[in-house]
Amino acid sequence: MTASADPRSLLAPLGQAIAEGRLIPFLGPDLLETGEAECPVPTSTRGLVERLTARVGVPGRIRGNLWASAQYIETYRHRTTLVKLMTEIFKQTPPVGPLQRWLAGLPGLPLIVDSWYDATLSEAFKDRNDWGQVQAASRHGLAEVVFLRAISAAGVEVPLDAAAAWKTLIYKPHGAIWPLADMLVSDSDYVEALTEIDIQTPIPVAVQEIRATRGFLFLGCRFHDQMLRIYARQILKRSAGPHYALLPEDLTRNELRFLDELSITPLFLDLETAIPLLTGGDGGG
Repeated sequence: MTASADPRSLLAPLGQAIAEGRLIPFLGPDLLETGEAECPVPTSTRGLVERLTARVGVPGRIRGNLWASAQYIETYRHRTTLVKLMTEIFKQTPPVGPLQRWLAGLPGLPLIVDSWYDATLSEAFKDRNDWGQVQAASRHGLAEVVFLRAISAAGVEVPLDAAAAWKTLIYKPHGAIWPLADMLVSDSDYVEALTEIDIQTPIPVAVQEIRATRGFLFLGCRFHDQMLRIYARQILKRSAGPHYALLPEDLTRNELRFLDELSITPLFLDLETAIPLLTGGDGGG
């Protein structure tokens, strides 16, 4: 892993590659801090687990672990309690930021990976009808083995093969508040997905096809959580590259190892500085 010596000079070409559909944006929750108003939802796994455990007490040994804390709530207070809490936490849509507005205005963008639960990106796309969302399915309440659900621009569940007709596919690998409030967050949500993920069963076929000739640019993502690293690793699997990540410089050892393992070039620049350079300043409505 070698950091770019001049990340600013790379951003305009990377933005052009996104606009032309040659590079896939992979969005994380830090982007929600770039909106015009205060973000009403947690923007990290740490922030989310703090919100959950403020409502339901969990043992101290797991209080800092989102997935284990959510499992405790599900086991001892029932799944409906966990779903209700997650829905309450994410019911407000954060303000659409300049990057999301820019992405929604790109007609040639085939895929966006959006790794958090919020509905900001679908809100940015609300004036378009040529897109859709494929999201992970928690499988609770579903009678059959289902890893994925497809949602049209109108917010209606449709067959997965409908994604072939969309100009832009938004992929939510951990589920989403919009429109079904179906979110993966407890350990049990991930058990079967993690069993299958190495053979790519939980990754949409359309995502596998699009990534085969492209690389990824991570924006607003951190990799200090093992679950997030596992999913990012599997989403990048068999993609063409190259890969880049906008990041702060205070990376953990696990993050540095992850970047090195996947040959991701870090661009050490803050989002507020980077986004205008990436978009050419075109973040208006």
